Amino acid sequence: MKKKQQLLRAVAGGVLAMAAAGASAQSAGTWMVGGGATRIAPNTESGTLSPPSPPQTQVEIGADTRPTLFLTYMVTDHFSLEVPVGLGFKHEIHGAGSIAGVGRIGTTRVLPVSVFAQYRFLEPTARVRPYVMLGLTYAYFYDEQGSATLNALNPLNPAGGTQLDIASRWGVAPGLGVTAMVTDRWFVDLQYARSFLKTTTTLTSGQRISTKLNPDVWKVGVGYRF
Repeated sequence: MKKKQQLLRAVAGGVLAMAAAGASAQSAGTWMVGGGATRIAPNTESGTLSPPSPPQTQVEIGADTRPTLFLTYMVTDHFSLEVPVGLGFKHEIHGAGSIAGVGRIGTTRVLPVSVFAQYRFLEPTARVRPYVMLGLTYAYFYDEQGSATLNALNPLNPAGGTQLDIASRWGVAPGLGVTAMVTDRWFVDLQYARSFLKTTTTLTSGQRISTKLNPDVWKVGVGYRF
């Protein structure tokens, strides 16, 4: 009988220990790191290229998906800060408006440097916690390249071809997500945000075009908490 009581106490102690581990899953002071994939899909609203150019010369920006990392810190039991980490995205620039159908007229790389403030619902012990968030992003554009198609279309095509310079800009990104604990340490995180971003592209020929990008940003990741 005594051995049986000792066994029951040991089992009960183990259950309590597991509950205590789960209770700290997303509490204040917790660090969470992980990796996954992020897709950035611009919702392009193009202005028109300044003259001389065909009327209604516009652009459309393509989407890209890349592997990314993320680091999250629980400031309180409900408030957290997240920093995504990646090596940048590559987007194709296609003709639109009066030049729709001409294909790719350029490419650009962009490195979004972001920080997100998140408010997590439910208690830290909950296995599934939805959250809302608001991010501040600096979109750094680099390695812009014009294509042979752009050279052929541009009546002011300079010697050496038409090149692009896309202005880097700040943007805000509201969104929502959910973190699901798979074990007491491992979790899955799903996230969606809409980034509000507008920029201006200047050609080496002097022409300019303003574009609202406003991309949808999707992230799926797997992480580990400390």
